[in-house]
Amino acid sequence: MSKTEVRLRQPIVVVLGHVDHGKTTLLDKIRGTAVVKKEPGEMTQEVGASFVPSSVIEKVAQPLKSIIPVKLEIPGLLFIDTPGHELFSNLRRRGGSVADIAILVVDITEGFQKQTTESIEILKDKKVPFLVAANKIDRIPGWKPLENETFTKSFKTQSQSVQKALDNYVYKLVMQLAEMGFNAERFDRVRDFTRYISIVPVSGKTGEGLPELLALLAGLTQQYLKTRLRVVEGPAKGVILEVKEEQGLGHTIDVIIYDGILRKNDTIVLGGINGVIVTKIRNILLPAPLQDMRMTRSGYKSIDEISAAAGVKISAPGLEEALAGSPLYVANDEAKLQEARKLIEEELSKVRFSRNSTGIVVKADSLGSLESLVAGFEKIGIPVRVADIGPITKRDLIEAELSAKEVEEYGIIAAFRVKPLQGLDVSKVKIIYNDIIYQLIDDTVKYIEDLRERRKRRTLDSLILPGKIKILPGYVFRRSDPAIVGIEVLGGVVKPKYPLIREDGQRVGEVLAIQDNKKNLERATKGMEVSMSIKGNIMIGRQVQEGDVLYTDVPQEDLEILFKNYKDSITEDMMEVIKELIKIKKSENPLYGIFIQ
Repeated sequence: MSKTEVRLRQPIVVVLGHVDHGKTTLLDKIRGTAVVKKEPGEMTQEVGASFVPSSVIEKVAQPLKSIIPVKLEIPGLLFIDTPGHELFSNLRRRGGSVADIAILVVDITEGFQKQTTESIEILKDKKVPFLVAANKIDRIPGWKPLENETFTKSFKTQSQSVQKALDNYVYKLVMQLAEMGFNAERFDRVRDFTRYISIVPVSGKTGEGLPELLALLAGLTQQYLKTRLRVVEGPAKGVILEVKEEQGLGHTIDVIIYDGILRKNDTIVLGGINGVIVTKIRNILLPAPLQDMRMTRSGYKSIDEISAAAGVKISAPGLEEALAGSPLYVANDEAKLQEARKLIEEELSKVRFSRNSTGIVVKADSLGSLESLVAGFEKIGIPVRVADIGPITKRDLIEAELSAKEVEEYGIIAAFRVKPLQGLDVSKVKIIYNDIIYQLIDDTVKYIEDLRERRKRRTLDSLILPGKIKILPGYVFRRSDPAIVGIEVLGGVVKPKYPLIREDGQRVGEVLAIQDNKKNLERATKGMEVSMSIKGNIMIGRQVQEGDVLYTDVPQEDLEILFKNYKDSITEDMMEVIKELIKIKKSENPLYGIFIQ
């Protein structure tokens, strides 16, 4: 080994997955294992993160010497303790993510769900490598658990039918990952870890598979991410996970430091609701070292400096308007201060914007959530007019109203974990709230589609649609003023107020009402036999005979709108009626139906 071997920092590991697939249980198990196996005085709790030392990983993974290097060069693994992709989206850094590697937790018996797919899209977008933890193997029918054992050993003790069931579940995950463009395989069958995603069967409940999961995380990051994990001695760079108000401390920020060294009294530059904030660190705080992992309220320990990677709480003046998801830079001289200010202004302007264009208003509680929402909406073709942080203001309502005047369905505010300011009249604007990103996007899409469908129905209902009827012989109940007859609908649609013409194009009257068993109908379609009253220049036996065929008199412009806007509403039988109408109308209007291909 070279004497100039570079020092490596601990990789930052983030945990993602669908709700209820066991992210928190798995993290708790990893933390609990670390507490049991740690050396005295070795483990400290960090803010927003749990550090698992390499000595713990080596002990846990002792039976897996073939997978894990004999000696780890990384100090350990730093697990971000804020599971869920909403908070993962706050781990933003210029050109990607603060996370070095991710664990995608999937319930092995349920497979991919909506949030699983969304998590993969985020990982793809941020270029974060990941492993799949196929969780809840203890739920496979017939599974006999071996507490905290390796998957390899536990799997061998299972019956053949259980082994086959697990393989089938893993194969389904392989297929689902293939559909998203990834090669994947069960970890012990992978030969090239740079080309295949490893699927590690685990149980967050029993601890089975945890040795392999930790061994792979440590081994792969050490082997393939060395350049990224080099220790940087310079000023710290970090990202704000959360902004909190703490008793006795005022407003503080929980920060993940991913590069460099952070010291007490450093000048820090970060994003705020009303622009860039420059302040000086009063205290760097860590929770008091814990013997168990239950976070106590016994206060924090003040430290003078800390190196990346780490989770810390920072106390400093002027943090009331700090933005979660904002970058944080240490800048102790004027040149660095100006550079940091410029970088943060660029970051803020990319995510927060107001455009003079039609689109929805999006409000969120953090930069990361806002960025994910805007990307999600724009990906499915919903334009965004305003994207901003914080509570819904009067300006947001005005912007949404302006959008509604141009496109009715865009007059909405999609609100992620934010509420309107007190006293605002929100009655004129539709506000859609949700605490889950994909759900908020889905709810917004559904609202827009429903509104469009309602408008389509309103407009479609205002058109005269093609219809063809036959007056049934022997079913004339009244000859005129109005004529009341039994009819069969041969094609298309007929409704009250539709004008009617004969096969020679002569107008004979207008549908007054349609009844079936004395019950009024709004419409009659092909195959229906109903009674119809017709008012106008009509007498059965003179202008119209029993057995005659009549058509609805569809104006040229109505036919054009039908084809232009509602082509998917034209049925086969309606199309046949249209062709016949064109032949009837051609003599009086040679251009009738010319636009129909």
